[in-house]
Amino acid sequence: MSNWHEGNQRYLMACLSVIRDALQRYTGEGAGFESLEQLAAAVVEARAALPSPPALDSVCELFGLSSFERDLLLLCAGVELDSGLANLCAAKGDSRRCFPTFGLALAALAEPHWSALMPTAALRRWRLIEVGSGDSLTGSSLQIDERVLHHLIGLSYVDPRLHGLVERVIPPADLPPSHIELAEQIGDFATRSTESPPPAIINLCAGDDLEKRGIAAFACARLGVQLHLMKSADVPAGFSEREALSRLWEREAALGGLALLVSCEDADNIRPVRAFLGNVRSLLLVVSREPIYLHDRDVIRLDVNRPRRAEQEFLWREALGPLAARVDGQLPVLVSQFNLSVQGVRAASATIKQKLDAQDQGASGTELWDACRAQARSRLDNLGQRIEPAATWDDLVLPEQQRQTLRDIAAHVRRRPKVYEEWGFAAKSARGLGISALFAGPSGTGKTMSAEVLANELRLDLYRIDLSQVVSKYIGETEKNLRLVFDAAEEGGAVLLFDEADALFGKRSEVKDSHDRYANIEVSYLLQRMETYRGLSILTTNMKQALDTAFLRRIRFIVQFPFPDAEHRAEIWRRVFPSCTPTDGLDFERLGRLAVPGGNIRNIALNAAFLAADSGQPVRMWHLLRAAHTEYSKLDKTPSDAEVRGWA
Repeated sequence: MSNWHEGNQRYLMACLSVIRDALQRYTGEGAGFESLEQLAAAVVEARAALPSPPALDSVCELFGLSSFERDLLLLCAGVELDSGLANLCAAKGDSRRCFPTFGLALAALAEPHWSALMPTAALRRWRLIEVGSGDSLTGSSLQIDERVLHHLIGLSYVDPRLHGLVERVIPPADLPPSHIELAEQIGDFATRSTESPPPAIINLCAGDDLEKRGIAAFACARLGVQLHLMKSADVPAGFSEREALSRLWEREAALGGLALLVSCEDADNIRPVRAFLGNVRSLLLVVSREPIYLHDRDVIRLDVNRPRRAEQEFLWREALGPLAARVDGQLPVLVSQFNLSVQGVRAASATIKQKLDAQDQGASGTELWDACRAQARSRLDNLGQRIEPAATWDDLVLPEQQRQTLRDIAAHVRRRPKVYEEWGFAAKSARGLGISALFAGPSGTGKTMSAEVLANELRLDLYRIDLSQVVSKYIGETEKNLRLVFDAAEEGGAVLLFDEADALFGKRSEVKDSHDRYANIEVSYLLQRMETYRGLSILTTNMKQALDTAFLRRIRFIVQFPFPDAEHRAEIWRRVFPSCTPTDGLDFERLGRLAVPGGNIRNIALNAAFLAADSGQPVRMWHLLRAAHTEYSKLDKTPSDAEVRGWA
């Protein structure tokens, strides 16, 4: 018989005939029409006709059921499938008790043993049967679990009690070669670990969450098992609920041929998750940013890296389709700057195709570049303030030495692929490949504006990260916060501007206690990430002298922003007003005598513009005088006569 479901049904009915015969013999309710030999022969015949093991035999093997436990499970199933069996259960007792009991099973079934109904024995441990209400254990009703009953019939589904807790992960149709290699490693580890239970947990670290899920699902599909995802937040904190969930999942994994992937990407409290992982003995994978450690279970760590550069170029061509030929020369530059996931490449390509296909226009490198920038923003937007860079070199008033250093920084970022990849510096050493800079100087001297100019020049996103918010008093939290920032920024190589570096840096103190030691570790961790970050990272400080020279040596560029002299202040005044702002009679040389840096000059100019607009006049010197007094009052100062003489 080629149809498994029909054959499985026939086999189940043949087995139930044996159970019915045993009850009839015990109760004396009618004689069997067939001998035991005939009933056994029918079971053997039905089993032989099946192309693969029947569900009943699989359950017995999976959960190690004895022959008596098998018959007891069959008895409970038979009551649900055959009303005649229910009537036989009540024949030697109360006619209203049409349900099987343990006492009946001990008396009527072959090879009985009391241990079958122990809470730790297979039938109750795996919730194959449930013990109902009753005056005694032997007189209590027994009922087969609905999910198990349907499985014996041949109907497969995920237990409804797991709905909302797990979801199926659909394997991708294909993966880049480097990810296929990783999936094959997962398959090898999973196959070997089942030989010596409990199997090792496979921990996929680093990388993109969706990529890790895809690799895990791809590996499981090759093993012939379905992968389901559970988020760490859904793991119960209570012991009883967690134990019940782990056993329910293990039973479901055994019945359905399933594997579980636990996502710990955003796990705040890892203790319940560790306890849950330690309980589950089926095929188990974990995705996390940092490695998971268990005391009583082997954990195999595999790092998931982004596809290699050649693979990313292939992904771009495949995703862009016919449009790829129009931007072919731009792809190497694109790949060197943006380290997008497989999903990110496809999403950016879909954006471009949707925009241009209908117009039959060729995609330019600029449009593709901007699509990549937008795709890489999602994770960083929650970790820092994105600044739209509007300032250009014309807006920047600095001494020539500082301007040249800034241009050198831009050149390093722009030519990084050629020097590192084509000229071989990356292969020589992986250390010090990150481009880092320290902008030091008083507030308002142009540090943030210079970062804007660089981001605008390089056409990259600029994110301001407030280090005073990142630094935590709790040991290890600062590193965690910094790790989140750099991991999120890697995708797009954004320009990272760390404000208030003094909050973390400073003269390295003597190590007097654990907090001093961890403070130094946090600084070292930041510098280490800056040295390996594939983009540009900038630190700002108002007090360069407070920084340890040992730390300064690890920063590639240091730009000192001086307080502007009168000549530079006058030049800032000339450039501070937009070309469409009406002005009248402004004396920039006199304005330059006001001893404030560029940030304050901009505030004064803006306030004066509002005063002029409200009075219906162009911006004049008296508007600036009034605005200057307002700005000085914020600083608890008053402009001197020498600074504002002749303004009005």
